Amino acid sequence: MYIGCHLTIAKGYEKAAELALEIGANVFQFFSRNPRGSSSKELDIEDVEEMKKILKENAFGPLLAHAPYIINLGSHKDRIYGMAKGILMEDYERLNEISIPYFTFHPGNHVGKGSEYGVIRIAEALNEIITGNETTMLLLETMSGKGTELGRSFEEIRAIIDRVKHNELVGVCLDTCHIYSAGYDIVNDLDGVLEEFDNIIGLDKLKAIHLNDSMMEFNSKKDRHAKIGEGTIGLEAIKNIINHPNLKDLPFYLETPNELEGYKKEIELLRGLRY
Repeated sequence: MYIGCHLTIAKGYEKAAELALEIGANVFQFFSRNPRGSSSKELDIEDVEEMKKILKENAFGPLLAHAPYIINLGSHKDRIYGMAKGILMEDYERLNEISIPYFTFHPGNHVGKGSEYGVIRIAEALNEIITGNETTMLLLETMSGKGTELGRSFEEIRAIIDRVKHNELVGVCLDTCHIYSAGYDIVNDLDGVLEEFDNIIGLDKLKAIHLNDSMMEFNSKKDRHAKIGEGTIGLEAIKNIINHPNLKDLPFYLETPNELEGYKKEIELLRGLRY
């Protein structure tokens, strides 16, 4: 089972890998740069190589980079749209350079322009960013549907993918809290939700899972992550998710409101729920 959490790389990639080992993780997620700003630090190749050594020696699964929250590829404002494209392109190139398998991002907000407008805007940006020569996959994250958020439905995700020329390099990161809040009942009808995902997007496109419980009720359209087993999704549903034949071999990344010790306990708990 590939299970880990979100870790900071502020002290380097090697340090992040060491922290992952300390808490029993064999995958981890990290921000590609400052999550709420545009600053990024210079790449230290030696540090990256030391991390890769740890990953190989300990049979880690695929790492997942997460784009900063500030980007909005659905914006109609040229300055915001241009900045988002620039950040995503720069980080995508860097992640390819150091062979990070997956790079996920929040699709964006149409800010009143409508879903179709936002979908086209995002796809146009991805067509500028992806050349077809990359090895890193860009993953569209499923969203909870608050406000004018895009990616709230499988149909919106599919519509974006269909408009990308090199869509063999585009996949999906499914967030359990988000899709539950968006109205996909993974508690009472996990099989049905996954069948719908397969029919609309295709399970072959599902590459990673953000494993989170939810503070909010089903179909709330609100994004509030809870610790595993302490929210409205609950431990039994989480157990079903990590053991489902269509999901169990995917990497799971925790984004629960925890410090390292809390993540360690959750990882131990989840490993104990595997059968």
